[in-house]
Amino acid sequence: MALKIRLARGGSKKRPFYRIVVAEATSPRDGLFVERVGSYNPVLAADHKERIILNADRIKYWLSVGAQPTDRVAKFLGNAGLAPKPAHKNNPNQAAPKKKAQERMKAEADAAEAAKEAAKAAKEAEKAAAAAPVPEPVTEEAVAEA
Repeated sequence: MALKIRLARGGSKKRPFYRIVVAEATSPRDGLFVERVGSYNPVLAADHKERIILNADRIKYWLSVGAQPTDRVAKFLGNAGLAPKPAHKNNPNQAAPKKKAQERMKAEADAAEAAKEAAKAAKEAEKAAAAAPVPEPVTEEAVAEA
């Protein structure tokens, strides 16, 4: 008999309320359970005292007889000091762009850099042209003297 300490959903649509229950691993999520050992109300503020209610004595008993908490319940128990905190299941590379997207971003960055260099070169050429001496316009008097 494999027991789990898990959440059973209650409440109405878009207003969840969870019971923390000890249940057979094969029973349905909201189905038959052995014992209710707490509740979780995600609608309340994170610092509200009634957001997570745990019956510590019963949870310790069920953990001692081999009940396994689910990930979410293990986090609650770790924060309450009833069980060791679970290791973070964090994969920072999961959201990184994939290979094709990285190639596309590199090509866009190279194109932007090339455009920046071209603009810089055009600006330098414009400065050089402005700094070059301007020839004096040829007047009729200069033509007559020659």
